[in-house]
Amino acid sequence: MFQYIVDYFESIPPVLAALYATLFTWGLTALGASLVFFFKTMNRVFLDGMLGFTGGVMIAASYWSLLAPAVEMSSGQGIMKIFPVAFGFVLGAFFLFGLDKILPHLHINFKQAEGVKTPWQRTTLLTLAITLHNIPEGLAVGVLFGGVAAGIPEATIAGALTLAIGIGIQNFPEGIAVAMPLRRMGLSRRKSFMYGQASAIVEPIFGVLGALAVTFFTPILPYALAFAAAAMIYVVIEEVVPETQQSGNTDIATLGFVAGFVVMMSLDVLLG
Repeated sequence: MFQYIVDYFESIPPVLAALYATLFTWGLTALGASLVFFFKTMNRVFLDGMLGFTGGVMIAASYWSLLAPAVEMSSGQGIMKIFPVAFGFVLGAFFLFGLDKILPHLHINFKQAEGVKTPWQRTTLLTLAITLHNIPEGLAVGVLFGGVAAGIPEATIAGALTLAIGIGIQNFPEGIAVAMPLRRMGLSRRKSFMYGQASAIVEPIFGVLGALAVTFFTPILPYALAFAAAAMIYVVIEEVVPETQQSGNTDIATLGFVAGFVVMMSLDVLLG
């Protein structure tokens, strides 16, 4: 089945493939958000475990799908081989740091508002928080497909699809993490769902942009992969992990992290 999907994606333009793959990741966010039509609340232990799982997937994907290929495809020797990856990594971290300070957003616990002060409603701020998480995820998938278009041997359709599957899996609890708190705030099921799924709409946008950027300027691929990896790791350390520590479910969250890491590592090694 997976090979059939790989064969299909190899038959279409890589930028279009990036769009389809990131629409899939957006779709799983929407699927998670759709649970709001059936439940008004979600057990906090379960949510913390799923958020931990999300963090594990993102960290594993950052290394296995992004950083390791970026090092392999970097030319040169010694410091010049590692420079593109190190520079891209630092740039990605500072990019997310800047967005975090500028873009108004609200954490899931509704206690920590960040970014510039704004009169926007808490619903909008919470959606923006998860949207911030999804930018590097879409970018990561896109740059891998762009690498395929550029003919980079280390970039493969199978690897890009594996990353998309992993990100899609961890997007499911992110959809829940937006929609359920909004439902508890009193929003209708429909509005809670719409906000939840909208948080991932940036993934197809940045997926296509990432693929186009690498397609037209191949030398940036190692930088772009490291950039996306750093942005994902920044989100995990700054947002996801602290959120799982709020309710005393640290053991469950940690086990969820381990499970997510193992799942993504296995997917990448077995399929990528």
